[in-house]
Amino acid sequence: MSVPLSILDLSPISAGSTAQQALRNTIDLAQHAEQWGYHRYWLAEHHFVAVASSSSTTLIGLVAAATSRIRVGSAAVQVGHHTSVSIVEAFGTIDALYPGRLDLGLGRSGHRKAQYGSEPTHPRRERPVLDTATGRTEVRDGVVIPPPFDPGRVADRSKYLAGLHLLHQEGAQPQDFTEQVDDIRALLAGTYTTPDGFALHAVPGEGAQVEVWLFGSSGGASAELAGRLGLPFAAAYHVAPGTALDAVDSYRAAFRPSAQLSEPYVVLSADVVVAETDAAAQRLAATYGHWVHGIRSGAGAPEYPDPRTAPALTADQERLVADRTSTQFVGSPSTVSERLAALQRVSGADELLVTSVTHDHADRLESHRLLAEAWGVRAARAA
Repeated sequence: MSVPLSILDLSPISAGSTAQQALRNTIDLAQHAEQWGYHRYWLAEHHFVAVASSSSTTLIGLVAAATSRIRVGSAAVQVGHHTSVSIVEAFGTIDALYPGRLDLGLGRSGHRKAQYGSEPTHPRRERPVLDTATGRTEVRDGVVIPPPFDPGRVADRSKYLAGLHLLHQEGAQPQDFTEQVDDIRALLAGTYTTPDGFALHAVPGEGAQVEVWLFGSSGGASAELAGRLGLPFAAAYHVAPGTALDAVDSYRAAFRPSAQLSEPYVVLSADVVVAETDAAAQRLAATYGHWVHGIRSGAGAPEYPDPRTAPALTADQERLVADRTSTQFVGSPSTVSERLAALQRVSGADELLVTSVTHDHADRLESHRLLAEAWGVRAARAA
């Protein structure tokens, strides 16, 4: 196909397995991804859930050490949980040993306490109301664009808010996102100066060959900021299929050329499961809805269920996750590659980022191998 293909890995922990095994699986997949010709290998940062990528920067260093050519990065560092200097020093340390291969993706997820409020939505032990977003589903060239989903309307946020309390220093408030992005870029460039006029230099970090990205899922502040700064932008269709294309449009409308980019550059994500046949892939993906439901019910991502033993979802549970299950790309190599090509046409994305979660690691490896072969990533890399 015409655009590069990259991988997003959450290091999922399968039911009956361990975090240690999930991390070994990540290293194994990264090494195979490099062999198969994928362009980038990005790690997500999530906390207090059954994924092993919580310390994503540490894991980025381990993946960089275990590979030799593929670009490695964050998708994305939740900057509200970190200081600017800690981010720059961490990536500068990795870049010092593996120069020119790092993508520093920055996201606003750590700033969402104000969005979600300071109190749980539902009293403790009360069952959340399983509401769904209103509106009509749109289909463009076979690409499903469901109504925007507002997790704040349906989720019990008690656990999420408790996690935020532990992730932040007592009394500390996240820095304004735009200011933090500016500070990170200045520290990397060696131009940072305090309000009092003191020049401070991150060591290691200053001068690191790190490519800065911004991440977003809606046509809001992150997309517009990426455009104004002339940075590459990654839009999360796999998380927010109802608003990701709006984010792409906002980014392009706001774009101004920079020293890094002369024109917009968009990466768009998609959740995929590929097997030899459509039916086999559908069996492997049968518990994806269970996994998403765990997130949206407020419990957080559970250990990924085994489709051979998991009970069926109820009708209410299916409605809660319908926007995600209907936009997962499931099928044979030809089925999924054709649907991804349609997503690329509709969005105009310069690169696609795929994440694949299955219960068995061997099935996840095979999913990425089959897709790489169908997409022709080796030929694309050679070109």
